[in-house]
Amino acid sequence: MTHKEWTAILGWPGYRVYQQELNQEDKTLKLRVRRKPRHQGLECSGCGRRRHAVQDVREREIRDRPWSVYEVTVVVEVQRLPCPECGVKGERIPPVPSKAPFSRRFEESVGQACESAAASQVARRFPLPETTVRAIDWRYLKRWSAQRRQPALKQMGVDEIHLGNKTEFATVVTNLGSGEPLWFGKERKKETLEEYFRTQLSPAQRRRIESACVDMWRPFAVSIGEWAPECRMVCDQFHILQPAHEAVHEVRRAEFFRKGAKSREVVKGKRGLLLRRWIHLSAKKKQLLNELFALNRRVMKAYFLKESLDRLWKYGSEGNLLRYLQSSTGQLRWQRLKPFQDLAQMLLDHLDGILNYCRTPVRFGVVEAINGNIKALVTRGRGYKNLSDLLLKAQRMAVTNTEFVAFKKAA
Repeated sequence: MTHKEWTAILGWPGYRVYQQELNQEDKTLKLRVRRKPRHQGLECSGCGRRRHAVQDVREREIRDRPWSVYEVTVVVEVQRLPCPECGVKGERIPPVPSKAPFSRRFEESVGQACESAAASQVARRFPLPETTVRAIDWRYLKRWSAQRRQPALKQMGVDEIHLGNKTEFATVVTNLGSGEPLWFGKERKKETLEEYFRTQLSPAQRRRIESACVDMWRPFAVSIGEWAPECRMVCDQFHILQPAHEAVHEVRRAEFFRKGAKSREVVKGKRGLLLRRWIHLSAKKKQLLNELFALNRRVMKAYFLKESLDRLWKYGSEGNLLRYLQSSTGQLRWQRLKPFQDLAQMLLDHLDGILNYCRTPVRFGVVEAINGNIKALVTRGRGYKNLSDLLLKAQRMAVTNTEFVAFKKAA
């Protein structure tokens, strides 16, 4: 093959191959390249300005993406420039994005492999140290984040997630429209969310926020009310139904605690069954629940009271929702079940947050789906040293999932 053909295969714009070394025994290929003559000067790697004077020329070995079974090394001539602002600096090489001895294509291959596998597995695949793989993945995600356009924030979700004993709780801010996390903050305080509004959003961006999906944590609601007063706060469906699930569990435990070993054996292992929706149960599971209801009608009442709360988010009219909520709280109060009386009071305390769903509907599942992705990333990565690393990984995961679903639907 001629040098011109090797240059075309390499595909480095502005560079040409002038020598190649192919070792068939070791399965290695070394290509020596130099920049084609340019009359516009060379770009300084420090300040980015073009310079014409050259201090000296040195060689730099760069690992490129493998070609078939051959490991490829590109030896590129780097011209060092006497820059008045930066001192003596090497020229900028577009195919090599950093000081690390890896090409952009190689780092993209490693970064894409890290999306579906742990860093330890990628390290064995590319024979590299695990720390090097993590550094490459970090640079790959930083470049991806800098090039993409951030979607507008109109509906936001705010929730906390437990990341382990060391980090404990972290505040997660989510864009419900694009379905991706926007920001992570340490702990779950009012000051944490205030830091996001102060450092990440301009006054115009804060005014454009129409609604926020939040749980019943009051510091979050206070912070949103101060920084985005025009935003409507919608109570998260998950955090409304979670106390209802706990109420069912409390009734089950209280009813069968003194029934004896035989009756307790019947309800043993039925907690998960009582928490599932009736429409999602198989015929066999429904039969098991009916046997349990035959033993105790109070447990049956608790289960169907919990089921009735799902209709709160089926109404499109604020008046119809208010009437149904009033009748529901009345039923919860007069069933003589203490946990459900407390649940009724909680619903009344957060009446505005429930009614706001009719005014500005939001997607409740986005926040919990992102929290599940974050926990999966933490488990797969065996922890992260900082939240910025984890945020980039979670954003990339959310965007790639969105693109895959859109492609699948279009097909």
